[in-house]
Amino acid sequence: MSDAAAIPRDPGLQPERTALSWTRTSFAVAVNALLLLREGLVADRTSLVAASVVLFAGACVILAVGRRRRRALSSPGEPLAMPLPYAWLVVGATLLAGVTAIASMLAGDLAGIAT
Repeated sequence: MSDAAAIPRDPGLQPERTALSWTRTSFAVAVNALLLLREGLVADRTSLVAASVVLFAGACVILAVGRRRRRALSSPGEPLAMPLPYAWLVVGATLLAGVTAIASMLAGDLAGIAT
């Protein structure tokens, strides 16, 4: 055993930077969801509106996981690793954001071709 476990942890700015990155990511996903919602309402496409709602839910999930992570990193003692279900939740929300963005671009291209 080393004496490193006995030394109190100095979190520094790392928890704050982590919290800011989670917040920025969720904000970016939410803004894209709003843009997609606008496109769906203007083009009267319910599929885009539904995709924007799902994407916005993904942004809320990312924000919630980020807040929980911030609390874990700010707590005294050794920080815990992110639980696997949360990691999969974030991976799923990120993939959902990417698929939704690609689908909205393809829908816009197809709508341009049809007119």
